[in-house]
Formats: sequence, structure tokens, C-alpha cells
Amino acid sequence: MCGGFTCSKNALTALNILYIVVAFILIGVAVYGRASALVTNLPIIGGILACGVILFLISILGLIGAVKHHQVLLFFYMLILFLLFLIQFSIACACLAVNTKQQEQLAEQGWRSVGHDLRAKVQTTFNCCGFNSTTDESGGSCDDKICCQSIDVTQMSCPPCPTCMHKLQSTIDYAFKLCGSIGLFFSFTEFVGVWLTVRYRNQKDPRANPSAFL
Repeated sequence: MCGGFTCSKNALTALNILYIVVAFILIGVAVYGRASALVTNLPIIGGILACGVILFLISILGLIGAVKHHQVLLFFYMLILFLLFLIQFSIACACLAVNTKQQEQLAEQGWRSVGHDLRAKVQTTFNCCGFNSTTDESGGSCDDKICCQSIDVTQMSCPPCPTCMHKLQSTIDYAFKLCGSIGLFFSFTEFVGVWLTVRYRNQKDPRANPSAFL
């Protein structure tokens, strides 16, 4: 019967192995989101990254507790996993709920927090000028800058440089939606882990000494 001790032990062990995989996915998604934004140090994406790292450490604790049926380890594992579920669920919902205006405000904060060299690199990479204005970071006018990939011989000049926010908007939005969707989906697996841990912790190991059960 799957409700027995052995089945619960194997299920919890397998779930923690899954958590290790999930942790690497969350870390990878968050790193991708931050790298895609390039200079926009988005705090919500940083929260997803932190959840991935914490989940990895907690899954190691859960594996040890599941294999040894250690009551104390399982208790702390269950408690921390539930708190992580609440945090990750909240962050994931925040990622999905952020609108375009809020994304712009968060991105602008990140833009202002980085150095001039990195800003100049972004403007060169994305062929843009300034973050959300027609003035570049050195104080010059963006109207004097050329942002064409190539110049047609029939054209005397290039179109005006777009703002970097205009260029990065779709990438930032995609990063938020990806982080939110992945975080929301896997947060529910953590709730399943809490339920399974409570059930497993209250079961007796048939091979152990009855007096050893706490």
C-alpha cells in the first residue's frame, strides 16, 4: 500500500531530488532574467534567485531527514519549506502582477545604480540612447547620435535613436513573466512537500526499535 512507511520515504526522497532540479531551474531562470535585462537590477528577479539557492540547501536537509527518518531534521525541514513556499508564492505573484509602468520604474532604478561604462555599453549593444529620455548619460543630446546598423546610400541621415527602455521593454517583460510562471508552478510542489513530510514524520519505521521513535 502506497500509504505505508516505505512508500512515504521513497516519495519524500524523490521529491527532494526533484527540488534540487527545480532549484537549478529557478537559479537558471533568474540568472537569465537578470542577464537579459543587462543593467536593470530587478529586485523581484533577485528574490527568485534567492529562493532557488535556499531551496537547494533545504532539499539537501530534506534528503538527509528522509533517509534517516530524523524527527528534528524533518521538523525544521517542514517549517522552512513552508516559509519558503509563502515567500516564493508571493514573489511569483508579484512578478506576474507587475504592470508596464512598474516595470519601467524598477528598471530605471537599476539603470541609475550602475556605472557610466555599463550604461554606455548597453547603448552601444542595443543601439539606443538614454534610458527614457532624449539625453544620453554623458549629458549630450541623443539627436546627435547615430544608431543605424547600416546607412542606406540614399539616406543622408539615420532616424533618431530610440530610448533604451523602448528597446529593453519586451525583454524585461518576458523575464518577469518567465520568473513568475516558473516560481508559481514550483511553489505548489513545495506545499506538497510539507504535506508529505508531516505524514512521513508521524509514521513509525517498522524496522526501528519502537522506543527510538520520538
